Amino acid sequence: MRVAAIDCGTNSIRLLIADVSEQPHGGQSLIDVHREMRVVRLGQDVDVTGTLAPEALERTFAAVDAYAAIIAANDVQRVRFVATSATRDASNRDDFVAGIKDRLGLEPEVVSGAQEATLSFSGAVSVLPDLGQKRVLVVDLGGGSTEFVVGDGGGVLNALSTNMGCVRFTERYLQSDPPTAAQIALAEAAVAEKLDEVLATVPLGDVAEVVGVAGSITTITAHALGLSSYQSEAIHAAVVPLEKVDAAASSLLSMTRAERGELGFMHPGRVDVIGAGALIWRTVLRKVAQLSDGRVESVTTSEHDILDGIALGAARN
Repeated sequence: MRVAAIDCGTNSIRLLIADVSEQPHGGQSLIDVHREMRVVRLGQDVDVTGTLAPEALERTFAAVDAYAAIIAANDVQRVRFVATSATRDASNRDDFVAGIKDRLGLEPEVVSGAQEATLSFSGAVSVLPDLGQKRVLVVDLGGGSTEFVVGDGGGVLNALSTNMGCVRFTERYLQSDPPTAAQIALAEAAVAEKLDEVLATVPLGDVAEVVGVAGSITTITAHALGLSSYQSEAIHAAVVPLEKVDAAASSLLSMTRAERGELGFMHPGRVDVIGAGALIWRTVLRKVAQLSDGRVESVTTSEHDILDGIALGAARN
């Protein structure tokens, strides 16, 4: 079966067209036909205004028009469209829903944080061998929210979605170029406060492995690996020591936007927000390292994430 999955987040909108096949041992696998990402910044100023800006909707609808043409040209049997943090938070999300329905002939699913976390986990752990009873923490660091999910081979055990992400925290805390020490301190304190909330639900220290997904994390990984261009094959399934990830995140946080823009792996749509993503990821990993008493020494990056989870779900429905 050929499916199309669309993940519409706060910063980007992504399309995956894939063939879904049944595996002999059970379960399903995806074979990519087409995968792409466009930065539309749907969540522009949502943290302040509570509404989706008209220009942000126009950018998103233009991308959906392009995706609709690609879907039509690829003999897709099922389409699933999922919208996350920015749309959840917007008072005018009905305008967004109507615009997507006009263009694709289906109503987008505006998923809850818990649903988003489950979808992220199912896509992310495809990079790992059979989990069995081993507990894994998946962190999906988006533009408006970050999901924390602990699970094992049986699926999700604990999950929480938080209202922190690279776009939201850039707009809220890191307005200077580069961020000032005072701004960084405020942002770090805010991340620490969110992590206290997470710990009430998700046992961050009770894990054997950490998997990070989404654009901020893959970009930080590219920097940690010293890549001169964005190379998915090198980033996917990369296992990087925590010290190297910390150093790469600190480097990106301290750079000016012009300096970030010179990096060959940096998508132009991430230049202004990657500093906040780096700060969040660095703070999260430091907390996990502290709580795990040294058991977690590295982090795995997965290019498979919520988008893959959406595609697998489309095949089952």
